[in-house]
Amino acid sequence: MSTGIYGRREVKHARYAVAAVFAVHGSVTGSFATRVPWIQDHAGVSAGQLGLALAFPALGASLAMPLAGSVSHRFGARTALRGLLALWTLALVLPSLAPNLLTLCLALFVYGATAGMSDVAMNALGVEIENRLDKSIMSGLHGMWSAGALIGSAAGTLAAHLGADARTHHLLAAAVLTVTGLVACTWVLDLQPAEDEDPPPRFALPPRSAVLIGAVGFCAVFAEGASLDWSAVYLRDELQTSAGLAAACTTGFTLTMAGARLVGDTVVDRFGAVRTVRVSGVLAALGGLLVVIGGHPAVAMTGFALMGLGIAVVVPLCFAAAGRAGSNPSLAIAGVATITYTSGLVAPSAIGGLAQATSLVVSFGLVTLLACCLVVFARVLRAGDRNRPKISAPVAEVPDRQS
Repeated sequence: MSTGIYGRREVKHARYAVAAVFAVHGSVTGSFATRVPWIQDHAGVSAGQLGLALAFPALGASLAMPLAGSVSHRFGARTALRGLLALWTLALVLPSLAPNLLTLCLALFVYGATAGMSDVAMNALGVEIENRLDKSIMSGLHGMWSAGALIGSAAGTLAAHLGADARTHHLLAAAVLTVTGLVACTWVLDLQPAEDEDPPPRFALPPRSAVLIGAVGFCAVFAEGASLDWSAVYLRDELQTSAGLAAACTTGFTLTMAGARLVGDTVVDRFGAVRTVRVSGVLAALGGLLVVIGGHPAVAMTGFALMGLGIAVVVPLCFAAAGRAGSNPSLAIAGVATITYTSGLVAPSAIGGLAQATSLVVSFGLVTLLACCLVVFARVLRAGDRNRPKISAPVAEVPDRQS
């Protein structure tokens, strides 16, 4: 992708625009998640059938993510992001329209495919802006995604409380988010491929560097998925707490993770990606240990909060490292995204299967071991450190021009 010439002011504006894009992307996820029970009832599917259907977003994302690089190469980064993000926000409407299992699976496949492609496109632009500013911004961008997810969840919770039809709710949400995303994309970098640049392959295996970086992301996302889906169950079943306290545990985990992402860039710029992830791994492992051996609700809740704090910046740093580790950032980012999406898919069922065979305590023992892997393998993220050579040139000091 051609670097293009942009002034510092334009790149700063592009940073805020991409941050808004991340928030829009997260809002779609939050809006959908809160209305899953309504969608299940409307489609008339059982719990087991719903579980099957919910595997299709990850399947769609995994198959479609490698296409994002080709789309960006053909249309340019700004146009590609604008189109892919609009497809994603509009896809929010599809699951609530599904009348049966087959159509629900198809709707969720499209939902996941558009989510994955827009995810790759916005992360690639985020890495490009980070390189040009020569400062860490990826953690903050993912923090905006988390903030957007919380806003979408809050709106969805209110809609559900009021008994609103999810079709109406999602239609309104999709309209607002589509317009917001289109406006935000006006100020992102309009990168175009160089004249002599060959188009990327539509489908290709991720480079070896992306596989190693993705493995670190896999550990973090596994801990995230396990905590989000099973922390409340852990407190209720293992520690016999009330449903309200159990739900508060999940909320605490989400808030510490979102808060850490919003301030994580300052830490990364100060200490570097590798040291930050090593310390993060220690915090996550300590949190997992408290969950496993605490035996008291307050201790377990502290443990889950520490896990949220510990894993918060790992995935943003994985994307940053992937975008700087080779000559094809989009392909590397797509590879890392595919691996992390896969982790998010398998984590809840793996925890449940292991818990059924043993106990939830043993399941979170596995999570603790994976958190320890963050400490051991943090060095593979060294490409994300600011003192290493970058693929893209830093911001040129040129007069600002109109985007």
